[in-house]
Amino acid sequence: MPFKPATSVLSRFTVLDLTRVRSGPTCVRQLADWGANVIKIELPEALEGGNQLGGAREGPDFQNLHRNKRAMTLNLKDPEGLAIFKKLAKTADVVVENFRPDVKERLGIDYETLAKDNPGIIVGSISGFGQDGPYAKRPGFDQVAQGMGGLMSITGVPGEGPMRVGIPIADLTAGIFLSQGIMLALLEREQSGKGQWVHTSLLQAQIFMLDFQAARWTMSGDVPGQAGNNHPTSIPTGVFQTADGYMNIAVAGQAIWRRFCESMGKDEWITNPDYAAGEDRSKNRDVLNGLIQDEIATDTTAGWVDKFNKAGVPCGPIYNIDQTFADPQVKHLGMQQTVHSESLGDIDLVAQPVRLERTPSSFAVAPPTYGEHTDEILGDLGLSAEEIADLRSRTII
Repeated sequence: MPFKPATSVLSRFTVLDLTRVRSGPTCVRQLADWGANVIKIELPEALEGGNQLGGAREGPDFQNLHRNKRAMTLNLKDPEGLAIFKKLAKTADVVVENFRPDVKERLGIDYETLAKDNPGIIVGSISGFGQDGPYAKRPGFDQVAQGMGGLMSITGVPGEGPMRVGIPIADLTAGIFLSQGIMLALLEREQSGKGQWVHTSLLQAQIFMLDFQAARWTMSGDVPGQAGNNHPTSIPTGVFQTADGYMNIAVAGQAIWRRFCESMGKDEWITNPDYAAGEDRSKNRDVLNGLIQDEIATDTTAGWVDKFNKAGVPCGPIYNIDQTFADPQVKHLGMQQTVHSESLGDIDLVAQPVRLERTPSSFAVAPPTYGEHTDEILGDLGLSAEEIADLRSRTII
């Protein structure tokens, strides 16, 4: 299958994908979904030992991570396999890897080495804790980064101990940040003509995602704690139980507080000195939330959502994931899109959340089967069918 870009945005760039599991593949998915010519490079199947990381190849996790890519097998530990990779890298724009920091140097695929033959090459790297420093050689894992990055200390109900969030947020954000860094480096290369090494880590990404919670410490020495479903600064904001489920209500600022009280028929709360200002509501949060809960329990989620939205009070139902994708606004936004897989038939995956009106992303091709495009890619390098067959017989591909 010749390269079929998902859009024209990045179609002039070729990316060699050496990543595994989640953080690296998340980065490369961003590049592939915006049209880059991605070549996913994996070990020959015989060398994998039946212990592939990242879940079953035909499972939802792998399929959602690896659309819009071509795939080949290549043993980088074999000198001939490494030579083939370096030949590919001579004309590629980007190499992405998420090995432990010292592995790329041992293999000879680090930026300094690859740049000797291709000064414009951009090498993107993700590690657990950074490319150098006292923890550089430690193995990285999302939940470890959530813990060391402070997120688990501010997640969960007070007094019940630290809690991880329900997605691998350090992995995902590290991948997204690296893709942004790579695109910045590609933009800079248009001026300088030079490539560079771009790298991030799960720990850095997680700390950055703390955002205002981190700034509370860096600027004021304030150590945030767990607040459960209560927003740490906007009050009342949190989860309330309705007559038939749960909903979020977000009351930020005095204008919305007034509209909230009026829509609930509680005008007296507006002038009550215990709740009049944000500081007062913070001091009396528990009592106020109890009063609000008593009122919210008298009507359905849909009833309150309709009432609050008419009044201009931010709110919404709390969905299970199936309900999320059934919501009419989610359907309108097209967050679930279909691609045809030769092995699985039509499958639905999660679409990109950003839309470029003139050059939107698409699902051009389904995730590749194991080594699906090896012969095609090596043929483009100039290898004959006989040479490819010989490489395969020796498990180099």
